[in-house]
Amino acid sequence: MAAAAVKLTEEFLRCTICTEVLQEPCTLVCYHTFCRKCVVNYTKTKPEAISAKSLLCPFCSKMTKVSDPDKPVEEWADDVKPSFVIQGLLDSFGPGSKDMTNCQYCKDIGETIPAVSWCSVCDDAVCEKCAAMHKQIPATRNHDVIVFTGDTKTTQRRKAMCEEHTNECIEFVCKDCKKLICQKCGVVYHRKCSSVVTIESELTEMKTTLMTKRKSLLTDEQTRKDRVREQKLKLTEVSESSSELESLIRSSCDMAREKIKQKENTLINKLKEATEIHLGQLKADIKAGEMSMQMYHQEVELIDKGLETECQVDMYRMCQWFEEERLEEAVLNETVDKIIFEQDVDRLVNVLDNLPLGDIEVVYKGNEMHGDGGFDLQATPVLHDTINIRLPSDKMSPSPLDVMMMVVNNTHTLVLTDDNNSNIKSFYTRNNQACQSNLHVGGRPSNIAKLSHNQVIVSFVNERKLVTVGVTPDLAHLSRINTSKGYYGLTALTSSTLAAGSRLPPCVDIIDTAGNVLRSFMPLVNEVPLVKRPNFLCTSRTGNIIVSDEGTRRILCLAPEGDVLFELNHTGNEIIQDPLGITSTNSGDILVADCLGHRIIHLTESGDFVRNILTSKEGINYPRGICVDGLGRLHICYFREGTIKVFSSKP
Repeated sequence: MAAAAVKLTEEFLRCTICTEVLQEPCTLVCYHTFCRKCVVNYTKTKPEAISAKSLLCPFCSKMTKVSDPDKPVEEWADDVKPSFVIQGLLDSFGPGSKDMTNCQYCKDIGETIPAVSWCSVCDDAVCEKCAAMHKQIPATRNHDVIVFTGDTKTTQRRKAMCEEHTNECIEFVCKDCKKLICQKCGVVYHRKCSSVVTIESELTEMKTTLMTKRKSLLTDEQTRKDRVREQKLKLTEVSESSSELESLIRSSCDMAREKIKQKENTLINKLKEATEIHLGQLKADIKAGEMSMQMYHQEVELIDKGLETECQVDMYRMCQWFEEERLEEAVLNETVDKIIFEQDVDRLVNVLDNLPLGDIEVVYKGNEMHGDGGFDLQATPVLHDTINIRLPSDKMSPSPLDVMMMVVNNTHTLVLTDDNNSNIKSFYTRNNQACQSNLHVGGRPSNIAKLSHNQVIVSFVNERKLVTVGVTPDLAHLSRINTSKGYYGLTALTSSTLAAGSRLPPCVDIIDTAGNVLRSFMPLVNEVPLVKRPNFLCTSRTGNIIVSDEGTRRILCLAPEGDVLFELNHTGNEIIQDPLGITSTNSGDILVADCLGHRIIHLTESGDFVRNILTSKEGINYPRGICVDGLGRLHICYFREGTIKVFSSKP
C-alpha cells in the first residue's frame, strides 16, 4: 500500500511546473492539473493569455476561460476546481491523508510526540528521534523521507536547484544554448529555442558518453601508471648508472694517478741509478788520486836516495826511466759531470688541463626510446663524415640496413646491421683510436630497436627470432627470443614492449620482450589494407607507432590501441616511391628515407609534408635506415655503397 502511495504521488500528484506535490490543485479544460500559483505565474509570462483573459496550459497551450476576467490575474484560478479524481487521490494517498500530527511509532507505545517527517515507503509519520533511528536501520536507511516544513513537505533527495530561480529544480537541457535550466527558465528565457529536452531523455546518451570517457580515462590512467612504473624503474637505473659512472670516473682517475705514480717511480729510480753511478765514479776518482799521490811520494823518496848516495849508475837508470816515453792506455769511459731534472712546466700544466680522463655528457631524448640532440630541421644539412663499415673479417661488400647511435660509457657508439655479411657491427673511438666490434648470431639481421642505454634488440625476419645485444661499446650476445612471426620492422614502445612489423601476415603487432603477441593490428580503409610490408617503424614522442610501409608506399601513424591517426602516400605532387628508414625527432617531427626517390622527407608530427631536406643533389643515393644522434647529426645507411653518411645541421 505504501509503495502504491509513493507511485501515485510521484506520477500523478506532482505539479509538472514546480515538481512538488500539488498544492491547491486546479484542473484546466484540457484536464491537465497544476498548482494554482504555478499556472497563474506561468500565465503572467504569456501576453497572449493575458489578452485573451484565459489561463494557459504549459503542456498543450490550450486556454481556459476564467469566470471573472475583471479580477486581478492572481485571482483568475480561484474558481477553477480540481478534478475530483485528483482531489480524491490527494485525500486518500497524498501527504495529509493520514494523521501526520504525531509520531506513529511513539503513538503505538502510548506517547504523543509531534511528527517532523513522513516516510513515503512505510507511510508513517515520525518524530525527530524516530527519524534518526529510521536512518540508522539498514532496512530503512534508504527510504524516501519527506520533511515537514510548515504546511509543505519536501522529499529528502539531492536536487540541483536553478541558480536564478532558487526554488526551482533543474530538469531540462537547452541543447541550443547548451545549458541546464528549470521549468521557469524554459518558459521565460528559452521559449524560442528549438531544442529543449528533459535531462531524463538525455540520460542514455550521457551515460554512453560518460562510459566512453571512463574507458578513455582508465586507458590514460593505465598508460600513466605504466609510465610512472617505468619512471620508477628508470629512477633505479639512473641511480645505478650514476654509481657506475662515478666508479668509472674514480677508476679513470685512479688509473691516471697510477700512471703518474709509475712515472714518478721511474724518474726516481733513474735518478737513483744515475746518482749511484756518479757517486761511484767520484769515489773511484778519489781512490785513484790518493794512489797517485802515494806513488808520487814514493818516486820523490827514490830520487832523494839516488841523490844522497851519488851512485852514478842509479842516477843514470832513474833518468833513463823518467825520460822514456811510457804510453798509457787512454780511459775512454764516460764520466758523469752532473745530474739535472729537465721539466717543462707550461707543457705539464697544458697536459694536465687536457688530461683525457673523460667527460660528463647529458644526452637529452625526444621520446621514450629515441632521442636526438636538436637536429635543426630549418637548416640545410651538410655532409659531416662518411663511415666505411667494411671490416677485415668481412667476406662480402657490406650493405647496412639499419643504424642506431648510442652513448655507452661516455662513448658515442654506432650500431648497425650488415645484410650481406649477416652480422651486427659497432663503431666507436677510444683513446683517439678508431675501434670496431663484430657479432654473428646466426641469420641475417634486419632492424634495431633501443631497449636501454646499453642494450639493443635486433630482428631476424627469416629465422623468426629477436636477439638482445649488450653494447659496452663492444657487442655481446645476451639472449634469443623466438617469435611466432617473422618480424622485420622493430621499435621500442617502452622498456618491456615493442611494436613489430610482419610481412606474413601483413600486420603490426605489440609484443613483449618474451615474444608474446599482446595486440595485433591490420588497419583497413574501405576494405583495403594499409600495411603490406611494414619494414621500418619508429616511436613518436607521444608513444604512437609510425610505420613506413614499403608495400603500400605510405606512412601511417597508429595509436597503441590500433586506431589510424593519419596515413600519407603523397608529398606535395610526388608519390612516395619506396619508404624505408624512419625516425622521430625530439620536436615530434618525422624523417623518412625514400629509397627509390633518393631523398629524405620531413613530415610534421601530424603527418603533414614539409619539404625534402636532402635529395640526390646532396648525394642521397638509395637510403635505407636512418637515425639522429645526440649531437644533432643525421646518420643514413647507404645500402649499395656500404657506408654510413653523417649529415650535420650545425656548422
